[in-house]
Amino acid sequence: MAMRPPVGLPRLSRRSRTLIIIGAALLIALIAGSRLLDTYIDWLWFGEVAERSVFSTVVLTRALLFLIGGLFVGGLLAVNLIIAYRTRPVFVPVSGPDDPVARYRTGVLARLRLIGIGVPVLVGFIAATSAQSEWRVVQLFLNSVPFGVTDPQFNRDIGFYAFRLPFYTSLLSWAFVAIALAFIGALITHYLFGGIRLANRGGQLSVPARIQLAVLAGLFVLLKAVAYYFDRYELLFSDRNLRFSGATYTDLNAVLPAKMILLFIAVFCALVFFAGAFLRNLQLPAIALVLLVLSSLLVGAGWPAVLQQFVVTPNAQDKEADPIRRNIAATKQAFALTEDKVKYVQYPGKTNLEPAEVRSDPATIPNARLLDPNLLNPTFTQLQQKKNVYGFPEKLDIDRYQVNGKVRDYIVAAREIDPKGLASTQQDWINRHLVYTHGNGLVAAQANTVNSTLDKEGGEGGYPAFTVSEVGTNGQLVQGDIKVDQPRIYYGEVSNDYAIVRAKDGPREYDTDTSKYSYTGSGGVSIGNWFDRLVFAAHYGERNLLFSGAIGDESKLIFKRDPRDRVSAVAPWLTVDTDAYPAVVNGRVKWIVDGYTTLEKYPYAQRTELGEATNDAVVRSVDSLRKQPNKMISYIRNSVKATVDAYDGSVTLYEVDGKDPVLKAWEGVFPGVVKPNSDIPQELRDHFRYPEDMFKVQRQLLTQYHVTDPGDFFKSVSFWGVPRDPTIDPAGQQPPYYVLAGDPEKPAVADFQLTSALTGQGRDFLAGYVTARSDPQNYGQITVLTLPTDTQTKGPVQIHTQFLSSPQVSSELNVLRQQATKVVYGNLLTLPVGGGVLYVEPVYIERSGQTNSFPQLAKVLVSFGGKVGYAATLNQALDQVFGAGAGDTAPKPPSTDPAPPNTNPPTPGGQLSPEMSKAVEDIGKAIERVRKAQQSGDFGELGQAYKDLDDASKRFDAARKASGG
Repeated sequence: MAMRPPVGLPRLSRRSRTLIIIGAALLIALIAGSRLLDTYIDWLWFGEVAERSVFSTVVLTRALLFLIGGLFVGGLLAVNLIIAYRTRPVFVPVSGPDDPVARYRTGVLARLRLIGIGVPVLVGFIAATSAQSEWRVVQLFLNSVPFGVTDPQFNRDIGFYAFRLPFYTSLLSWAFVAIALAFIGALITHYLFGGIRLANRGGQLSVPARIQLAVLAGLFVLLKAVAYYFDRYELLFSDRNLRFSGATYTDLNAVLPAKMILLFIAVFCALVFFAGAFLRNLQLPAIALVLLVLSSLLVGAGWPAVLQQFVVTPNAQDKEADPIRRNIAATKQAFALTEDKVKYVQYPGKTNLEPAEVRSDPATIPNARLLDPNLLNPTFTQLQQKKNVYGFPEKLDIDRYQVNGKVRDYIVAAREIDPKGLASTQQDWINRHLVYTHGNGLVAAQANTVNSTLDKEGGEGGYPAFTVSEVGTNGQLVQGDIKVDQPRIYYGEVSNDYAIVRAKDGPREYDTDTSKYSYTGSGGVSIGNWFDRLVFAAHYGERNLLFSGAIGDESKLIFKRDPRDRVSAVAPWLTVDTDAYPAVVNGRVKWIVDGYTTLEKYPYAQRTELGEATNDAVVRSVDSLRKQPNKMISYIRNSVKATVDAYDGSVTLYEVDGKDPVLKAWEGVFPGVVKPNSDIPQELRDHFRYPEDMFKVQRQLLTQYHVTDPGDFFKSVSFWGVPRDPTIDPAGQQPPYYVLAGDPEKPAVADFQLTSALTGQGRDFLAGYVTARSDPQNYGQITVLTLPTDTQTKGPVQIHTQFLSSPQVSSELNVLRQQATKVVYGNLLTLPVGGGVLYVEPVYIERSGQTNSFPQLAKVLVSFGGKVGYAATLNQALDQVFGAGAGDTAPKPPSTDPAPPNTNPPTPGGQLSPEMSKAVEDIGKAIERVRKAQQSGDFGELGQAYKDLDDASKRFDAARKASGG
């Protein structure tokens, strides 16, 4: 019977093919051009910071991995496609006139070269794009170093798990992908060209197809055997038990032996597949495949499930004791919580102190912080912004300085340029990028006091006592208590917009109302030639970069201005802390950025989600704050402190933990990038703070890992918790607080610390107090004060509730709210004092319903042993709690009592009229009421007294005029 030739696939017209080729070329050009543009800009930027070795190392490693990954995956696929095509049957029968395989075969043959080359190239390109992202794994493998610590199961150095095992598992994964793609490609090719034929009663397989597919399948199974070998080590990262990470009893006694059994079965099955390549009978490979699947189900999954259900679960506390013990030890090692770094101290938790005992505290009470850096951005902005073009970070920072021979903690902030504050008439391109280019000054305020007590609602009291170093209105330096030689801020947290400096026509940058400035620093990338101008114009999509006449041969473009971005670029292997802070070092404003080395997997160490552990109430409430990524870590070290100069943007990395093996490995990748610890200037070291994000992670772990007995750990009864912050909405964990307070071991010595209260698990009563010290002589030492379990000390939530339920406090707060005043609660500090726990909470007020309202300190709340103090100053509140004289060591801000008016004004003839006499009498009474109300803190009475004073003064003036005075 005559048969129609197979119908080929429809052909595209020449015009359609041309358009497709042009479109594809344009798409590739756009993608490649954008990537090349970004790469060139990065090359320029790394030249600015003198770290092109970092750029070249990363780019070369990525390029090599791109080539190797693409050639391996795409090349293996191409080889197998060629083998399958060249071993095709000579005669390929057609099943009928509508044979779909024949149509596709014809289409492939018509474009054989395109498909034969294009498919492997496309697959190889996709694989290469993914492979180049593995550069960190490869470089750590090549530069691995030993930890000097071995795991408790296989007795291998931790360096094997940190640096080598990730590389082996990655290599194995790519081998699986390459073999699987090669198998699929060969299978499809053999099917298209007749090597595999499907029929109603079975199928036929040509000898070349059988050999090729069997060999590929055997290689895949052999790789699975290798995977079973490495799976044994992966068990040490098991998360089978929700209480702890690491290999459980079931993992060690069922899964581990099962992996070895499956390894031998996989090797046997691979040999069977290889043998099947040369045997006509395919039953053996099929039986081997079934054996492998069944053994995986029965031995790999079934037996561990049975052991877990019938042996472990009924006796879990005993069976999991040894794994828990291993988990506790590894977690402490991995998160720097070992005995040499953490000291536990039994704390009595006294509830009664005599005034003399409080006065004898020379460190904590005199430095009790009243200014909350999380609330005072509006106050700093309103009182110290100076011009609308400036701004401050939404969350201010805390640091300590020695001024007049005394070390005090200060709220500090750089006054930065803020493009969002520009008026509509200032929003043009020239103003944004060539005129308003930099900030001006460092603003600081002593954290334990204010300018004066609050005189009246809306008065001048209760504000920070500022000290500012800046460029004055005459263009000259104005120095505050903290001396700054170069107060111009080009790099900071507020603006990341680019700036163009060194204009062709001379000084153009706004400096003061009477002076302009031209940048003289080393920061910025030169845009003096037309090519670089064209590059940045394309990058930013801004034609003004090409046509502006203000850009000359010496002009520079400053970009990537956030200190954290600059550190992350220079050290792409670091996880940077979310909070950079400014410090004055040798007269220069330096941003200090903490850098962490982390590992995702450390044998038996508890895996912790970094983003969740660091997401406290402040992070939730401040939108502009950066957040850590939600990645799992099981190891962390604060091994690097980085500085970024606020004027020239120079980035310097210092080693602060030379024992960290992860840092040593990265120093092998990027030699010379991190300076040794000995190069740290002492003045810089004096401003190091224990980093917040690492402390939050350690705090979270200490709530469990202060328990050392496996039985108690399993029962979780002795666990702690991080208290909720009662002063911030939305609610979240209370953030840790920097305080200058008595050293936990030497209470008479003030030490800069990062502290946090800890409560019982699921309870609000205080269970412990953790502090990490920051001063150079004992930097990084963590002390945990544990309170007695037979007494109940109220925690932060309960104390705040106690404050609000106090009759005096609640009545006055209600009066304030009725007067359209918003009450804002500051950070609730927990301070160990005299063997007890003192709570200090500042209370701020601001006008409700006003756009430009800002907080001012109105009152101070104090609690100790169940007693509450509430007064205008800390020393008065302490006197209320402990008795007269207790607050003598607390700072006393100056009073702003109104100057008493002349109560005996003259009248004609020297006599007072009856109306004037009555007014004078009322004035005297009102003044006395003002003084009493200020001492008692009664805002309602204070407001009424001022009103009566004003009325009496007006009556006196009217009576004097009426009498001819």
